[in-house]
Amino acid sequence: MAEEAYCDSSVQDQWSQICDQLKVEFGDVAFDSWLKPLTFGTFNDGVVNICVPTRFMRNWVITHYSDQIHKIWERKNPQIKQVNFVVQAVQENPVQHSDTATGFFNSNCRSLLKKISSSPVPQNIYQSGSANVNASGFVNGDTSLSVPLNPQYTFDNFVVGKTNEFAYAAARKVAESRNISFNPLFLYSGVGLGKTHLMHAIAWHIKQQDPTRNIVYLSAEKFMYKFVRALRYKDTAAFKEQFRSVDVLMVDDVQFMGGKDSTQEEFFYTFNSLIEEGRQIIISADKSPSDLEGIEARLKSRLACGLVADIHPTDFDLRIGILNKKAQQLGVELPTQVAEFLAQKITSNIRELEGALRRIVAHSQLLSDHEITLDMTQDVLKDMLRSYDKRTTIDEIQKKVAEYFNISVKEMQSSRRARTVARPRQVAMYLAKQLTSRSLPEIGRKFDRDHTTVMHAVRKVEELVLEDSSLAESVDALRRILEA
Repeated sequence: MAEEAYCDSSVQDQWSQICDQLKVEFGDVAFDSWLKPLTFGTFNDGVVNICVPTRFMRNWVITHYSDQIHKIWERKNPQIKQVNFVVQAVQENPVQHSDTATGFFNSNCRSLLKKISSSPVPQNIYQSGSANVNASGFVNGDTSLSVPLNPQYTFDNFVVGKTNEFAYAAARKVAESRNISFNPLFLYSGVGLGKTHLMHAIAWHIKQQDPTRNIVYLSAEKFMYKFVRALRYKDTAAFKEQFRSVDVLMVDDVQFMGGKDSTQEEFFYTFNSLIEEGRQIIISADKSPSDLEGIEARLKSRLACGLVADIHPTDFDLRIGILNKKAQQLGVELPTQVAEFLAQKITSNIRELEGALRRIVAHSQLLSDHEITLDMTQDVLKDMLRSYDKRTTIDEIQKKVAEYFNISVKEMQSSRRARTVARPRQVAMYLAKQLTSRSLPEIGRKFDRDHTTVMHAVRKVEELVLEDSSLAESVDALRRILEA
């Protein structure tokens, strides 16, 4: 009881003083956003519990502020052994820190925290509500690292065409083979072209073939998050054991590891360990391994040592097939005229194509007589179609640049190296990189070149516009024409 009284006065007063110091150290904006909503909870046996209104805020505070809070409090009071952050939504009016000094805090939070603080706190454990979560983020025996798989993303639902048939065949080979044919399998494409669909399809197929195989599918961001938490809470041994004991490791959007050196190093060693033990690795990204920015050379080399499969932009026939397949799944009949119209207008992204179809199907079922027509489609999608009409294409860039420099598009795509042709070609490649979302290999194919030529052209034009004012004016004029 004596310690409980000490908690409600001295330690709580110290929290108010700490808040004042944190405001000075981190500034008003950071303090008001992340620290002001925190409220004092309880103090028992050297453990202080602080109430945080949301799980997201708790994770952010732990990552960015908890070390400093603990250091400040330890200097003020040597009895403080541990500071916990507990998710508990405030039921009453928000507590200002001036109120904290008077001993006011949320009663529901206090009741919960008394229960928590009466139990011993295991090492490397922080507490969230009533559930224990260890330092690597695994909850109460739930050691699954994977994110949920989309039940629609199966091989049966994947429409195969000329632009994705190689990647599809490689994915099926990996999913169906008991022995590893190539390792890793590296899938890459622009946004919305099906690489995540194939990743999920591989996982579904392997799970159906052999439910005992340990498959981990997650994003590169989630891998980074788990690794950083393991480092912070000195629990890297558990992290390594979790990831290096899997049978199939699938990491989506690996480009997000760019510039994260410590994460790349851990992923590199995890990669090598799994390869040496004959485990399958499947990776996806928005660029080929050699084009990934901020990725170490040795990791690029590992990513490229298996099979690299590019998913090209969809062609007209594939988009028609995707629309018909999706319409069948939605249980509607899609007129040929409407399918052709959508396939002509929405060319860059399968997700947007499917989203457009869902919009017109929903409109026909909810607001009209269930008949999908071209007029209705144009009316329902007029905002989307307007934005597509404004989008710049590589074909348009080639045409405008060729006209500006008085050459033909055919000359631009030829093998001629004369400066009168080579310079406009480089400018067109530069503008294609600046004004479209196409990848370097996609741009290169439009000029009958490889991606390294495009990279050189972009760098060359970037250098020249700083030195040559005439070229800079030409590039700027072309940009205005294309964006008009």
